[in-house]
Amino acid sequence: MTEMVTNWAGNITYSAKELHRPHSLDALRALVADSAKVRVLGSGHSFNEIAEPGDGGVLLSLAALPPAVDVDTAARTVRVAGGVRYAELARRVHEHGLALHNMASLPHISVAGSVATGTHGSGVTNGSLASAVREVELVTADGSTVTIARGDARFDGAVTSLGALGVVTALTLDLEPDFEVGQHVFTELPLAGLDFEAVAASAYSVSLFTDWREPGFRHVWLKRRTDQPLPDFPWAAPATVAVHPVPGMPAQNCTEQFGVPGPWHERLPHFRAEFTPSSGAELQSEYLLPRPYALDALHALDAIRETVAPVLQICEVRTIAADAQWLSPAHGRDSVALHFTWVEDTETVLPVVRRVEEALEPFAPRPHWGKVFTVPPAALRDLYPRLGDFRALAGSLDPQGKFTNAFVREILDS
Repeated sequence: MTEMVTNWAGNITYSAKELHRPHSLDALRALVADSAKVRVLGSGHSFNEIAEPGDGGVLLSLAALPPAVDVDTAARTVRVAGGVRYAELARRVHEHGLALHNMASLPHISVAGSVATGTHGSGVTNGSLASAVREVELVTADGSTVTIARGDARFDGAVTSLGALGVVTALTLDLEPDFEVGQHVFTELPLAGLDFEAVAASAYSVSLFTDWREPGFRHVWLKRRTDQPLPDFPWAAPATVAVHPVPGMPAQNCTEQFGVPGPWHERLPHFRAEFTPSSGAELQSEYLLPRPYALDALHALDAIRETVAPVLQICEVRTIAADAQWLSPAHGRDSVALHFTWVEDTETVLPVVRRVEEALEPFAPRPHWGKVFTVPPAALRDLYPRLGDFRALAGSLDPQGKFTNAFVREILDS
């Protein structure tokens, strides 16, 4: 069957003429073993060519595999199949009285794809989504299965892996006791005099939103665990109406606000699982840099806001605790994440992306692997001190480079 396969945003059309959707692990193993090149699409929420298999390569979806979600309440772990999305995983975990420590803005994205690209939520003490992983199950180049668990010397290279080690068929994640969250929104937080550390630490998860048309933040979203005190937030006024992060978009697509308590998985994301969060008419970029640089980086962006604002829908600022994953953008450093949702116009957006990267360059920004960026591969070598270790790991598990593509080769060869 011939079909045009694109990513969610539609800015990437893959060279593969068919998206293979095996219905069993045996079929998946046979497909991998018989193919010269393989890449996994995930939920398609990447904005660059990280999933591009190249001419003659196989593009693979795990969505048709059995959607296993096996919760071990005694061990507080869950084993989840590679094609499952966070919305379904979260519902099943919550049914057992347990919780994930963190969620991304969208519950619609796949678990395996999210951790493979370094996706994260927010919170000064909360690690990225990958930090919950304790075991990875991979189908490797010859169709065999390899399990790499926490404690294995290879583990810190195996989770945020860019799909370069094999097909992730299952992950085992740590869980914690169930908790509730109330979401409080504040408006018009000025950049002048901003105490970033105090704002970022004012709740379990904090997001700041600006369109850079003015020097400050339109909204601040505080996600407070109900077993923690109400946030003292003297720097901005509470919102009086429900809001969407992107101006003009309907607030009913967002998770409930005004502090109404609800299960963790219905408040930590920004968007409701039952709604499409956006039309996909957008591009995205994101950069993670050491958190002590947060205020300097925000002022550097404010200095170029007349360049940024015309092609920007919204910019979100969050924090993430350091993790140990070799290719995680938060590897080894507590980080601030600067996320940009651009208009859907690659030709117009790319020069602005380069200008943003120039402004952030003094702060050692690491790009999110699934977003639009132009950071040259040679610069990544200095940003990721364990890149050589990852190159060796990829060579040992996939010596013929079956799971690499041009995107990955540029990184590994840098």
